[in-house]
Amino acid sequence: MDGNTRLQIILADSPVGMVLSAIAQSNLPNWWLAGGAVRNTVWCYIFGEECKLVINDFDIAFFDEQGNRSQELAAKTTLTNQFPDYKFDVKNQASFARWRDGRQTFISTEDGIANWLHTATAVGVKLDVEGKWQFFTPYGLDDLFAGIIRPTPTHIDNPDAEQKASGFLQKCPCLRLAI
Repeated sequence: MDGNTRLQIILADSPVGMVLSAIAQSNLPNWWLAGGAVRNTVWCYIFGEECKLVINDFDIAFFDEQGNRSQELAAKTTLTNQFPDYKFDVKNQASFARWRDGRQTFISTEDGIANWLHTATAVGVKLDVEGKWQFFTPYGLDDLFAGIIRPTPTHIDNPDAEQKASGFLQKCPCLRLAI
């Protein structure tokens, strides 16, 4: 079984699988669900009860050069109304640097996700217009499935990446830091 199929099987019967079609209906341009919701779901599935990581929120990245913060807020409100027990973090990667100091400007949603802190976090999933699963895995899925915490190339020696990694290890001691 290939990695994308394995990822889909793990996520389909989880909260991630429940919210994907609602995110697709929000009509955000070039969107992906990525980050902790995907990573933590996979790690809890693989490592079981020893892994205490939870879904804190659903990170939805999209790209619209003409967009503004109202797009983010509208999608967040709609999704929160549909799923009041979940939190949604909706961010336009085109405008991220305009309102978040010290951040670089991204040229696409994929560029934004590829620059997230860790390789296992930089994994995106979505449904296409036909309802088929799509995957964005710029660093592959090996680290995700092996429970390896590795900074992405732009975050090597970043104290934020190291701090996050420590938090992951405290909640899921089965994980390993990349050497």
